[in-house]
Amino acid sequence: MKVLETGIEGLKLVEPEAFRDGRGYFCETYSEERYAAAGMPARFVQTNESLSAKGVRRGLHWQAAPHTQAKLVRVVRGAAWDVAVDIRKGSSTYGRHFGALLTGRNMRQLYIPRGFAHGFAALEDDTLFNYMCDNPYRRESERGMRLDDPALGIEWPDAGTAGAMSEKDLRLPAFALIDPWEETEAAR
Repeated sequence: MKVLETGIEGLKLVEPEAFRDGRGYFCETYSEERYAAAGMPARFVQTNESLSAKGVRRGLHWQAAPHTQAKLVRVVRGAAWDVAVDIRKGSSTYGRHFGALLTGRNMRQLYIPRGFAHGFAALEDDTLFNYMCDNPYRRESERGMRLDDPALGIEWPDAGTAGAMSEKDLRLPAFALIDPWEETEAAR
């Protein structure tokens, strides 16, 4: 696998190696030992999946202490513009974001450490998105902010629709109104 730096500490873009032949391909999508050696030490305990139509936007989400999460995300089928925003209190890159095209064809993954908000826009119909999380989902710890907040400067690609979002995501606060993520003893 190839690990690419994103310019934001801890956030990594991963390009797994696929072995292709006339039958298809084989690809190792995760190895705890190899990923930890490459600076991605999370031990995953839950896997989630979402299916989205072209133009759907999800996020920006994270979990607060004591249920903070690191994630390893990838698109299994279709394509998505995937974004992570640094919300770590005191970080030199606080408020900066990184975006990457994740597709079933390019097999790229984004490793998102704790302290980042995450969201994506589906660029094709039937985009199947996979999330590996190092802490289980807990509704009471769920947090979010508007992914279309101009203060973030995220350039979402035109997916050919108005960008369908859930009612819950439409009610999320602006970036300026969120509490920065702060690592606590309970979050470790």
